[in-house]
Amino acid sequence: MALRLLHQDPTITISYDYQRDWLYANWTGDQSLESVQAGCLRLLEHLQFERCTKLLNDNTEVTSMWSDASGWVGATWFPMMADAGLEYFAWVYSPNVYSRLSADLSMQQQLGTRPIVLAFDNQELASNWLQLM
Repeated sequence: MALRLLHQDPTITISYDYQRDWLYANWTGDQSLESVQAGCLRLLEHLQFERCTKLLNDNTEVTSMWSDASGWVGATWFPMMADAGLEYFAWVYSPNVYSRLSADLSMQQQLGTRPIVLAFDNQELASNWLQLM
């Protein structure tokens, strides 16, 4: 990946992959409603600024459940991202079973057909799918 760092804090690093023209979000550590909402709103800002249509959302390093944010992610944030131009969202699961359940809850809450969201067990599979879209 050819990444340009856009934002970094203890819970998320956001980069722009200029070779593949997508945002890369690497979430880390324990997540809460506040950290998820703050990170998601940062992603929205950068999606709008970079005019991307794709996002690689990596939860590999997430270590906790964040299900209190799942409803907001699915019902509020995904529509905001779709309105900002997001079309494809590749979600890399955390190995933490509770984080994985939180991701599944978010995807179940997604109200619309946009963006198209698929979950993967590793970054390579997610990247391959995103490149095909």
